[in-house]
Amino acid sequence: MMLIYPDKYLKNVKEITIELLRENNIKALILDVDNTLIDFNRKILEGTEEWCFNLKKQGIQFYILSNTNKIQKVEKVSKTLDIPYITFAKKPLKTGFKKIQKILEIENSREIAVARRSNFYRCNRSKEV
Repeated sequence: MMLIYPDKYLKNVKEITIELLRENNIKALILDVDNTLIDFNRKILEGTEEWCFNLKKQGIQFYILSNTNKIQKVEKVSKTLDIPYITFAKKPLKTGFKKIQKILEIENSREIAVARRSNFYRCNRSKEV
């Protein structure tokens, strides 16, 4: 069996810095919505808009990948942060991740990271158990 495991545990998504991304040669971030970009009350975490804007200015690409069927919730976050999205992703299946990689035109999947809750993952980083 293959398990995907996080590279880092963070308090929240805003702890992902340009330095961390550059150290790991990350060009794009795939983000979850629930408990990553929004809290239990569906409010975007304070400071997230500025964090996202600043990383975009540094050349980082973003995409939202969500399993939710509540499209309006994702659309609201997408519009606020100006990030494209895919819903009904069926994570942890790879389909959505591969589609985003193709859309963003990033050949090496290790240049894409995923932030989900307080975990930071690099794509294609897994281990056999």
